[in-house]
Amino acid sequence: MPTFGELIPNWVPPAWPGDDPMAGRFARLERLDPARHAGDLHQANLADDAIWDYLPYGPFAEAAAYRGWAEGMAAERDPWFLAIIDQATRKPAGVASYLRITPTHGSIEVGHICLSPALQRTPAATEAMFLMMDWAFAAGYRRYEWKCDSLNLPSRRAAQRYGFSYEGTFRHHIIYKGRNRDTAWFAITDRDWPGLRQAYQAWLAPENFEGDRQIRRLSDLTAPHLFSRDPALE
Repeated sequence: MPTFGELIPNWVPPAWPGDDPMAGRFARLERLDPARHAGDLHQANLADDAIWDYLPYGPFAEAAAYRGWAEGMAAERDPWFLAIIDQATRKPAGVASYLRITPTHGSIEVGHICLSPALQRTPAATEAMFLMMDWAFAAGYRRYEWKCDSLNLPSRRAAQRYGFSYEGTFRHHIIYKGRNRDTAWFAITDRDWPGLRQAYQAWLAPENFEGDRQIRRLSDLTAPHLFSRDPALE
């Protein structure tokens, strides 16, 4: 007897990302606008060139070069770039994008994540990731992906902390900056999301913070909802 995947009755492809901002207590995401965002982003990024190590572009020493890159990215439909605004400072401090946007199959990826040193390891950075996930699943996407260089252990740790389950590594997947990239794949599905959403809501709750210091770790809240763990982190 042949075996087939489960039927998906009455499937309606979800919408493409739009221009409406997403706002939380710590972070606000807006469609990348080079005229409004590029200057502050370039200045914030200057603190450490290492943020570009695993990206296919950068670093940008000159503001004009960064502005040119931002203008090119803002003109794209896929990837769909967002500026991350730190609500505490009201200034953009990082970017991220949706990419590999495939409404037909209900699949979307988060990537091109570049957080300035000031934004890294802050509640605003985590809330920005939550807001992007929450929009995707509310829109009807079934699968939300995260991919990174297999050697980028900070990115792998972040993926698992955020609740992405490890799905394997594609060997000799990409060449960038003249280097080979084996790519580690992670994903959250719509079946994972209800439990993970509750974990994020518990973590983001005001009572989970004393100032900016967390009381319960997000990784402890998301761990029970992982389908599989990353063996490189064990």
